Amino acid sequence: MAEHGGDSEANADPLQDLVPSIEGLYLVRDTFFPRDPAEKRARLDKAAKDILLLLDSISLEHRRQLSRRAFWEYSRGKVLDVGQDYCKEAEDHLSKAIKLDPSLVDAWSCLGNCYWKKGDQEALISAKRCFIHGLRKGPNKRILQQLSMLERRLARGSSNEVETVEESIMHAKQAVELDVKDGQSWYILGNAYFTSFSTSGAWDRNKLLQALKAYQIAEKDAVASANPDLHYNSAAVYQYLEDFERALKSFEAAGLRDPGLHADEEINKLVKLLAKLEDFSLNKGRVKPKKFAAILASLNAETVQTPSKGVTLRNLKEGVNKGVAVNCKVLVSVPHAGSLPLFYVVADSEESCFALSVYSVRDTLIKESDSVTLLEPLFKNVAIHWQTKIYSFKSVRIDHPQQLLLNDCPVSVQDAVCSMVHADHVPS
Repeated sequence: MAEHGGDSEANADPLQDLVPSIEGLYLVRDTFFPRDPAEKRARLDKAAKDILLLLDSISLEHRRQLSRRAFWEYSRGKVLDVGQDYCKEAEDHLSKAIKLDPSLVDAWSCLGNCYWKKGDQEALISAKRCFIHGLRKGPNKRILQQLSMLERRLARGSSNEVETVEESIMHAKQAVELDVKDGQSWYILGNAYFTSFSTSGAWDRNKLLQALKAYQIAEKDAVASANPDLHYNSAAVYQYLEDFERALKSFEAAGLRDPGLHADEEINKLVKLLAKLEDFSLNKGRVKPKKFAAILASLNAETVQTPSKGVTLRNLKEGVNKGVAVNCKVLVSVPHAGSLPLFYVVADSEESCFALSVYSVRDTLIKESDSVTLLEPLFKNVAIHWQTKIYSFKSVRIDHPQQLLLNDCPVSVQDAVCSMVHADHVPS
């Protein structure tokens, strides 16, 4: 037994013995989100310092072998790169590692990540070269994830933005195919679809639903579910889809995992908006009775020319109402902290008041007392349970300018805008 133990000690590799500690360091980076970010930095700094001391204690004799020397340089570079900011020393060690042993795939991955932190365009292109070089050694889930995220970053403001985002989707799908149970790959795929939805003008609702499906699969993975940004981005999709109760729950989940996200502020904004929409819908926009009667009288005197069948709110069914039009008057614009959509409370000829959300038009286009005709309106009975309160009102959603007549006229091209939403709360 003693001789066997001696052989084990002789064959032990202190470099390999440190691999679990380095993996643990990155686990802290990816899953520990205290209320005070300084606490996380201090924990990472201490753990990294301890590992670096152990690396430095490994004898030069042990490191003399080429493969061990390369692995030592890689390990030191990876530990130094654990922080959010670019580290020149980390770059130097990782560069030495790949020169000594180009087959170290994770060294290529780490070096790409290190370049990425520089932020300038040249560094981002260098990061992509590292990821592509790493993939030449064979399919690699982690590198495909990084490449997908980087491509979304490279797409911003570029002349081929849509094409680059499509490449991001492709690489995220490839990462999923390598391990369908990895929630991180699903999360990155969801972000790619979400970005594609935005860059294509926010017209393709299917991409938004694909993003949501990917997020929902990611949440089934305990490790991925610990990521607060997954829940924050899910909340953003739910909010855009006007599934407000799920948006509130997802913001809450994000805030519980990382108080530093200030998701509670998003919850407060949304709750205030819902309270306004309910109040104005129940109280005729808080418009004085005499003015309300005058507004409705002018509505009844108007004749709108449209091939769609004219109906009132009570005739609408839940969901999209094809082939119908609702003529109504704007009672009040409902201000809120978000950039989209535009919210109003309107009334039809039967004095039914409801919330109206409008996307993809200029924010100053629709004014109080304007006549609006809603074509193929998407109708919903809203009942949101949040804490001790139920927010209840009727709502109609208009996604495209073509679904709207303003004072009996179509929305002009100049007044139509692209709705912009982003999936990059977490650094992409």
